[in-house]
Amino acid sequence: MSSTAEKYLKPEVIRQVARLDLRAKFIVEGFIAGLHASPFQGFSVEFSEHRKYSPGDNISDVDWNVYAKTDRFYVKKFQAETNLTGYLVMDLSGSMGYTYRQELTKFEYGISLAAALGYLMIHQQDPVGLVAFDQKVRQSLPPKSKRSQLGNILSLLAKLQPAGETAIAKSLHQVAGMIRHRSLVMIFSDLLGDPEPIIHALHRLRFAGHDVIIFHILDEAEALFPFNGMLELEDNETHETLLVDADGIRADYLEEVASFQERFRKECRSARIDYTALHTGMPFDKALMSYLLSRQSRG
Repeated sequence: MSSTAEKYLKPEVIRQVARLDLRAKFIVEGFIAGLHASPFQGFSVEFSEHRKYSPGDNISDVDWNVYAKTDRFYVKKFQAETNLTGYLVMDLSGSMGYTYRQELTKFEYGISLAAALGYLMIHQQDPVGLVAFDQKVRQSLPPKSKRSQLGNILSLLAKLQPAGETAIAKSLHQVAGMIRHRSLVMIFSDLLGDPEPIIHALHRLRFAGHDVIIFHILDEAEALFPFNGMLELEDNETHETLLVDADGIRADYLEEVASFQERFRKECRSARIDYTALHTGMPFDKALMSYLLSRQSRG
């Protein structure tokens, strides 16, 4: 990578940082360092209201749509700043606690990402709150934009533990009933449940006028299936076990995972919900870019 700071976008590096406040800071600084290191040469901007991004510019001013088309960073010269209220919505189900080879669990990956997004929002002076659920909403913090809010969010995130069964759809309906004003709802979950009611609950959030980003987090092993021979699988929520031949089921398993993700991707696209598929081996910058693109597209 092009800078020392950017190494903190890697989950295997972040895993070695115990404190969540430092994880958040390092992930965001690594992301910004990546922006600063990007080349700008050889591209002429068609729009007079843009200029090249320079180190020191607020990254919330970057035109992410221009970046998506050109892979170059430009800022809008004139941009009315509007505050955005955000909710970090965390799945506490037992399945989120799964990890293979002692890397970051899905839950640890999710709270590291949520901490970084909370850090980014507070530094952009956007109010941000936190909701955590399993079979129902267990914890919540109302949105605030004060600097002290970041400490409150990080403190609660650090105390949360994934355990037991979950009811994603029911909990998201509860979240929809809690949020009174148009907000950006960022959901961190493995979405392990019946897709139909979950999709219905997501639609309810959209119909209420909220923008929604789903960070669909799988373990790297769940996404890539690096197993061979006979394998004992255990359900993290019910603790039932099943003995299978890994080589015999690999192709079918990977096809099932791809189909599962594509179902959510397709339904989200039709409802104008941002869907980002992640696994615990992926750098954090993909998720941060999804947030920034969503924030900017808000009209």
